[in-house]
Amino acid sequence: MKRRTFLASGAGLTAATLAAPAVAQGVIEWNMPSSFPKAAPGVGTNSSRFAELVEAMSDGRMVLTVYGAGELVPPFGVEDAVQQGNVPIGHSTPYYAASKTAAAHWFTGVPFGMIATEHFAWLKWGGGQEIWNEIYAERDLKPIYSGNSGVQAGGWFKNRIESLSDLDGLNMRIAGLGGEMMRKLGVNATLMPATEIFQALQSGAIDAAEWVGPLLDQAFGLQRITNLCYTPAYAEPSAALEVVINTDAWDELSADLKAIVEAAAMQAAMETLGQFDYHNAQAMAQLSEEGVEFLSFPDDVVSAMRDAWDEVREEQREESEDAARVLESIEAFTEKAFPYSRAFGERYLAARR
Repeated sequence: MKRRTFLASGAGLTAATLAAPAVAQGVIEWNMPSSFPKAAPGVGTNSSRFAELVEAMSDGRMVLTVYGAGELVPPFGVEDAVQQGNVPIGHSTPYYAASKTAAAHWFTGVPFGMIATEHFAWLKWGGGQEIWNEIYAERDLKPIYSGNSGVQAGGWFKNRIESLSDLDGLNMRIAGLGGEMMRKLGVNATLMPATEIFQALQSGAIDAAEWVGPLLDQAFGLQRITNLCYTPAYAEPSAALEVVINTDAWDELSADLKAIVEAAAMQAAMETLGQFDYHNAQAMAQLSEEGVEFLSFPDDVVSAMRDAWDEVREEQREESEDAARVLESIEAFTEKAFPYSRAFGERYLAARR
């Protein structure tokens, strides 16, 4: 790609100047669009908190202006905007750009996959970040992990799911490879931005919606439409957030500012995971008091989901060299991580009950 200069003076919101931050008295000013509404708990506040930390840790030498979903670029177009140089930095989740590379799904989270702590362990020490860097570098992007939702909710359904047949023909909002898994079970899976979920569920355009969990689902008012929430999300046991930076912009940053950006993302990541754990518990209690039923999927449905996921995973491995490469790395990591989790975490949680 032709090298762009991002550390040049001038700023604005026209297409020609989106990428050019203002540099006044040594201050770097970057516009940062997000795939999520700025006020959305967890996913939205993650970007705002990251921006606050960058400015504070750089002593005001770097300022990020956050734009919520659709304010500057479409919710699913953040990575494209950064790649094209229309903005130097963005905030999203990798699988929103899975059309560019199937491997992106695994950098967010996949059905029956790693939980948040395992996912971070793989990125940090299992070689995941290195592969992520290499795959994204092909699109002139520098990816940085910035948080995780933890285990999500399986979805809000207008009718009870009592057997596998209840899924046949169901219209459901669901993201990632979880949607491909559910399609194999007869579900009409569709992806839509978070801001469209409530209206679609209310109007009857969809019969069920998987979004995140009690905190965000409550904030988006899904409990006002149905009181049936199924848990957990076998389709999404974790979902990572990202900061993506155009590689030209990244290369122009000084070493200390690069370190600040990465440190700010890590602090935001830890705060966000804790935020989800704490506030999901509060929201679940409130929703239960309001009459929401938190239900479990029947065993035959869970078994069918697992079988369907096995098919989807192998299809992805065969169809995408990048996905196959990521899977090889993950499977090497989880060969030991999953037995450890069963021996320690699962046994402890079972006994704690």
